[in-house]
Amino acid sequence: MQKQKFNVTGMTCAACQSHVEKAVSKLDGVKTANVNLLLNNMLVEYDEKKLNEKNICDAVVKAGYGAYIEEKNPGEKKKTSEEKAIDSMKKRLIISLCFLLPLMYVAMHHMLHLPIPSFVHGTQNALKHCLLQLVLLLPILVVNHSYFINGFKRLLKLSPNMDSLIALGSMASILYGVFAMIEISSGLKTGDMALVDRYRMDVYFESAGMILTLVTLGKFFETKSKGKTHDAIQKLMDLSPQTAIVLKENQEVEIKVEEIQKEDILLIKPGFKIPVDGVVTEGASWVDQASITGESVPVSKTVGDSVISGTVNQTGSFKMQATKVGEDTTLSQIIKVVEEASSSKAPIAKLADKVAGVFVPIVIFISIITFIIWIGVGQSFEFALGMAISVLVIACPCALGLATPVAIMVGTGKASENGILIKSAESLETLHQIDTVVLDKTGTITEGKPVVTDIESKTSEKELLQIAASLEQKSEHPLAKAILEKAKEENAETLEATAFESIPGKGVTATIQNEKYFAGNRALMEEYKINLKDVQDQAFLKSGKTVIYFAKEKEFLGVIAVADTLKNTSTKAIDALKKHHLEVVMLTGDNEVVAKAIAKEIGIEKVIAEVLPQDKEKEVKKLQEEGRKVLFVGDGINDSPALARANVGMAIGNGTDIAIDSADVVLMNQNMFAIPTAIELSKKVIANIKMNLFWAFFYNSIGIPIAAGVFYKAFGLKLNPMIGAAAMSMSSVCVVTNALRLRKFKSTVGSDALVAPNQKEENQMSEYVKTIGIEGMMCEHCKKHVTEALSQIDGVTSVEVSLENKNAIINATTDISSDVIEKAVKDAGYEMKSIQ
Repeated sequence: MQKQKFNVTGMTCAACQSHVEKAVSKLDGVKTANVNLLLNNMLVEYDEKKLNEKNICDAVVKAGYGAYIEEKNPGEKKKTSEEKAIDSMKKRLIISLCFLLPLMYVAMHHMLHLPIPSFVHGTQNALKHCLLQLVLLLPILVVNHSYFINGFKRLLKLSPNMDSLIALGSMASILYGVFAMIEISSGLKTGDMALVDRYRMDVYFESAGMILTLVTLGKFFETKSKGKTHDAIQKLMDLSPQTAIVLKENQEVEIKVEEIQKEDILLIKPGFKIPVDGVVTEGASWVDQASITGESVPVSKTVGDSVISGTVNQTGSFKMQATKVGEDTTLSQIIKVVEEASSSKAPIAKLADKVAGVFVPIVIFISIITFIIWIGVGQSFEFALGMAISVLVIACPCALGLATPVAIMVGTGKASENGILIKSAESLETLHQIDTVVLDKTGTITEGKPVVTDIESKTSEKELLQIAASLEQKSEHPLAKAILEKAKEENAETLEATAFESIPGKGVTATIQNEKYFAGNRALMEEYKINLKDVQDQAFLKSGKTVIYFAKEKEFLGVIAVADTLKNTSTKAIDALKKHHLEVVMLTGDNEVVAKAIAKEIGIEKVIAEVLPQDKEKEVKKLQEEGRKVLFVGDGINDSPALARANVGMAIGNGTDIAIDSADVVLMNQNMFAIPTAIELSKKVIANIKMNLFWAFFYNSIGIPIAAGVFYKAFGLKLNPMIGAAAMSMSSVCVVTNALRLRKFKSTVGSDALVAPNQKEENQMSEYVKTIGIEGMMCEHCKKHVTEALSQIDGVTSVEVSLENKNAIINATTDISSDVIEKAVKDAGYEMKSIQ
């Protein structure tokens, strides 16, 4: 199956969207066709063996619209097309207003007793008066001719749309005006001045002009508002730089980003955007990844670390090797997913589509019936015609067609800003129905790697850590790596170990300084007759930690407890899920003791442990069979079936590609707060859509009967075509404006909701904060030089320089002396005035 995006021209309402979808969906070989009225495009999944792009374009053209293939650089094209659309609507509106105002003056002067030239004044000049109105109307008709071309084309194909209603209403007004001119001419010729007086004040040319101008005014505001909904996607596109510096034969060569090849070595200078995905090969720096992952603090990058396209290098320079280029980069994939999500349909949208597909023909039928009934009850021709035109104009289903796509566009864009990648509109809608959240343990609730949590030693902790690291330095076991990491942190030097022996399932032995040492579980200690009678290890075991025992010859030395630690956002995130009245379940393959200990610590009541990888999907299915709507969150290959089975699958962004591919939603960082945030955003979007649909349906339900004159006999209530046109235009603007409120969405789960997990780690590391007063800084270049100089001091984790305050604030892991800081400032060419 092939997926291809097409631009579609000529669509104006939900009925157009429905017609295009039906025309393409009927083609043999088309699996899905999703038309986006907001973006004026269509995403088609089809069998390339049965169809080609031309066949699909031809089907759209045959349906009465235009279609062409999306260009490779959609960002540039989309921006240009939006600007052209706004400029075109603005031009049409200005011309329409320039001729409408004098037209209204000429047509309505008698009502306000305004002066008018004598050659068009009075009954004897009635025909000239009408001709002047027609002349003023013609430019309005010319600049707004698209309504007539599109509207009547759709009408002839028996699939009328919004333009059909506007064209019919305006044309009826114009034809009646022409009819009135004929009657006036006849009256003047025969001397029947009563006939002239009857028609000269009811020409309706001004109604036609007002209808077209007000509709164009509404379309102008709608086009401008719709342009705002593209901001999130456009911001993502703007993240990609236009050029990059590639190193060829040790020479810096500036090339276009699209020319970068895999394995090219790129130079990334301070302040530069990273153009493609890659791996750092030389140097180190801090990279701001907020635009992609939502992390609020820069992340340290050294040799071997991966870097992501679209992120911004902060202080140092480094070299990187390109690993993913072009459409394969993370940024390109995010843009693609966000666009596809905006183009896809939420189930709630299908209701609007079905209604819109039959709405216009019904409105035309109601309009005809309205005219016939009023003529039948003895009303004048012009009265009946005015009622029929009002029905046509007020019922235009613009608001109905915009109710869902605008909210979906803004919602998916807002999610991407917060590091939440929602792959489809259906996922966004389903999220608000979730009542059960199933969490994988390792890598989701926990960090996914064991660390040393406790050390109990007969001597000193550092001495035991030194022996432990010496024993474990030749082991490949994950627990050994945890001990070595701890030894490195504590600067515990390892000793030479000989006669190393690994005993499967028990531990290791080795000789250090001519003495035999043991490290392992209780079984190993018992094998070598080590007395563990007085060892205080029960608290560690009950909390689910793995305990490693250490001994020398027959002497017990101590224990080291190792565990997979919780992410620092897990507990509060789970509390937030509970506040949303969601049941939280832990699903893990780990042993029950460990699982229950962690569950108790973070407040999860239901635990399903010791589940084989292939059985995770079955457990999710069991919950669904109980009638639950399940959100499953995981990160590993073994989570893929469960991610696919769940009503919504959510993958942690640092997980495997397979897990991410299987998921409906991807969290671009490891922040657990993103889970309740995504659910809350879904609820806001769906509430917004329901509000839009309610007002669109309510507006038409009330507007059509009033326009048809249902309440005229009882209350004298009726709408003329001009008021109908104004009301219809404003309904569309209101729907779009209401959807744009979602841009102000903020999660209520707490101020930490969208804070990256490493922010707290940085705060914990950066225990020393110093404010340095600096003289001599004048511009952004000075700011950059001071930032670079201070960042290169050992122990400094972050630097914030202020030109306005003439100072710099540094965070550091150690207490850096004033002399070191002063020297760095002086070497950069500035003077340190104070430090505190």
